[in-house]
Amino acid sequence: MYKPVSNRTDFPATEQEVLAVWAEQDTFARSIEQRRGSDEFVFYDGPPFATGLPHYGHMLPGTIKDIVPRYQTMRGRYVDRRFGWDCHGLPVEFEVEQGLGISGKSDIEAMGVDVFNEKCRSIVLRYTQEWRKTVTRMGRWVDFDRDYKTMDPEYMESIWWVFKTLWEKELIYEGQKILPYCPRCATPLSNFETNQGYKDVSDPAITIRFKLDDEDNAYVLAWTTTPWTLPSNMALAVGADIPYVRIEDGDAVYYMAKARLATYYKSEEDYTGLSELKGSELVGKSYEPLFPYFADEKANGAFRIVAATFVSTEDGTGVVHIAPGFGEDDAQVGRDEGIPAVCPLDAEGQFTAPVDDYLGRAVKETDDDLIRRLKDEKKLIHRGTIKHSYPHCWRCEAPLIYRAISTWFVKVESMRDRLIAANQQVHWVPEHLRDGRFGKWLEGARDWAISRNRYWGTPLPVWRSDDGEEIICVGSIEELEALSGIKADDLHKHFVDQIEIPSQQGKGTLKRVPEVLDCWFESGSMPYAQNHYPFENKEHFEAHFPADFIAEGLDQTRGWFYTLMVLSVALFDRPAFRNVVVNGLIL
Repeated sequence: MYKPVSNRTDFPATEQEVLAVWAEQDTFARSIEQRRGSDEFVFYDGPPFATGLPHYGHMLPGTIKDIVPRYQTMRGRYVDRRFGWDCHGLPVEFEVEQGLGISGKSDIEAMGVDVFNEKCRSIVLRYTQEWRKTVTRMGRWVDFDRDYKTMDPEYMESIWWVFKTLWEKELIYEGQKILPYCPRCATPLSNFETNQGYKDVSDPAITIRFKLDDEDNAYVLAWTTTPWTLPSNMALAVGADIPYVRIEDGDAVYYMAKARLATYYKSEEDYTGLSELKGSELVGKSYEPLFPYFADEKANGAFRIVAATFVSTEDGTGVVHIAPGFGEDDAQVGRDEGIPAVCPLDAEGQFTAPVDDYLGRAVKETDDDLIRRLKDEKKLIHRGTIKHSYPHCWRCEAPLIYRAISTWFVKVESMRDRLIAANQQVHWVPEHLRDGRFGKWLEGARDWAISRNRYWGTPLPVWRSDDGEEIICVGSIEELEALSGIKADDLHKHFVDQIEIPSQQGKGTLKRVPEVLDCWFESGSMPYAQNHYPFENKEHFEAHFPADFIAEGLDQTRGWFYTLMVLSVALFDRPAFRNVVVNGLIL
């Protein structure tokens, strides 16, 4: 085995010889077994998506994950090292869609959810042998034979327990919020998913004139980079203390921010009749709807000028077009001012009635037609483009839209102080991440959108009556079978959607809500679900939680590290890990 080293040593061949000895002597398994019963060092291995092949980005964290458990083993401690697989979610669904030549919600439902989900199941583990070969070739010791899979019934049952425990703690709610939404995948994304997919793009930037009701031939100028939201315009916003001007341009009167005047008029000779006023003097004025689709909403308080604190004079006209159905600031203004919100889109981001002129068309594809129409109707003042960083889907790379949608949330904002306190108990390497990148992220943490309008995932364990008044959250297979009288062998959507629960209030039967859980909720549940906690291994888990060590790349400060922390604090008011090593990213 031991040879003198020469300058012509074939290192790859030597590595293969070492691997052969390890395989022949079952060295890794023996090293574990020899220490069984010794003090345990707990290591959690974050699950990669099994639909992708290992690459250079996996090698650095994989090596770190190998070094620390080896060192602890050499110190005589028992270190279990189970590999895991992330089996659900958009990565798998997207690959199946590509393979079948279909795209989106309507195609999947036409095919049949059962057919689609079984196709997802069939491809999930197609690359496991390549992973095993590559990880072994790296010299990493890890247990592939006792791997955990997020699609296993035991794993999914533990996720139901996590969800129900949060439910009973009143940390789960369903609400309508403005969320980043992928029209191709037909599902909302969480904030940390959105942060993974920004790209520099060029979008139209147009200035439009809105005709005031109380002054002849007078218009307010507003600016937008999302022309497709204009059919849903419900208000205009100004800054109450911002100086505005009234000018005459030919036979038209225009209102805009004083600071933006020079952007639109290069010379003072291009306009006349200049007078100044505060934004507060414009508040309350009403105007004609730009498009006719929602004109009736005027009776409900729409199509008027309001004040908003986020209005600035950095770009545009100092007047913001408000569509409360699209955009977080817009929605807040709508709530504050009692302005109705409309969202004439279907699940795949296509216009619905009453926007009949563009019915069935993807909204972002209508920009040019809308701009052309505004020009023909003499409502367009200026057309340009803006290059900016815009969010795209982290998997399919489609541009996201922000829209009002009903989604299930975890109340993270109410837990911020507890999250920050738990983070102080963690030893971070590098140390600055604790109060820096990760700590700052916790300080600004928002409620987590955990449901997805998709198919291949752990279904939300919520059944309710048709009128929505009777609702049951199920926390186990046994509970579901007891409530329904039906045996549940598989917890995937196409099985449990067939199970109805008799109403206890005479409301017929309760049906499961259609959503599935975000795959990040599943991976964040791995400390419990890999052990089938609390249905098995209860005492052992509770005696060995939190983990002594985890490691992943820097991107996981807004991914797996975050979801582990949120769920462990919600469940046990403590972090899920004591020590974490974070590596930089390899492209």
